[in-house]
Amino acid sequence: MTTAALDPRAGRRCHNALNSLHATHYFSPDLGRELGVLGVTHPRAVNFAVRAAALGPVGAGAVTAAFYNYKHELVAAHVPAVWETAPPERVLAARARAVDTTLRRLLGEEAVASPQMAEAAGLALRAGEACSRSARPLYSAHADLPVPEEPHLAYWHAATLLREHRGDGHLAVLMSAGLDGLEALVTHTATGRGMTPKWVFATRGWSQEDWDAAVGRLQERGLLEEDGELTERGIALREEIEQETDRLDRAPYDHLGPDGVARLTELGTAFARAALTAGAFPADLLGKR
Repeated sequence: MTTAALDPRAGRRCHNALNSLHATHYFSPDLGRELGVLGVTHPRAVNFAVRAAALGPVGAGAVTAAFYNYKHELVAAHVPAVWETAPPERVLAARARAVDTTLRRLLGEEAVASPQMAEAAGLALRAGEACSRSARPLYSAHADLPVPEEPHLAYWHAATLLREHRGDGHLAVLMSAGLDGLEALVTHTATGRGMTPKWVFATRGWSQEDWDAAVGRLQERGLLEEDGELTERGIALREEIEQETDRLDRAPYDHLGPDGVARLTELGTAFARAALTAGAFPADLLGKR
């Protein structure tokens, strides 16, 4: 019997749904409260700690390399000092508590305990079986963590694995395309699907001067118009980047199969929409301006 081929963009669509729910905790007041109990109160320190904790008590250089689009000086202002306040194992435990509270608040107890949540967790974990550790530091570090027993936390854990797997591969593609961290942000923002400059400045440590310099470099390469819009070459480059990222990230979704990917996308989209409706993200987070 012939097995149907997986749509080339099916994995991307599935990842987008799962990543949306994963990302809710970064904007959750519950995360700040949990880390605050440990003595970590600066929003950037919270962000660096929770995402990097799986790597262990690493220094600023390792975090800058793994995160790619943050200004090193911002990272160095908080790492490794944050580990003196809260060691990684305590940060990971606080993160798990925050995710639990956040998902219960955004989705509701009924959804958290639903058969659909358990089904989504099973599908996402199955996809994760085919992820590769090679050259994927953030994925590999998170893959060393135990799978939570509760289905909603297992689903979030699996979504994290799939997000970091794709993300690590995406960084390799950005480097191959000749885009540094800030240039990657500028071009993504120009697509209308990335963060607004306001949020880039607030969370990544770059200044307006840095942004303008990156814009100038991209204009010299023929990737941006004078008004900041992508040129035809820029549009083509961004699509090539996504297609190559799809290729490097294909194995988990091939492993799950077309029907499994379609079902996981359906379930993940429903959970992500519920979280969005509940106000999980700032209204001005995404856009060109």
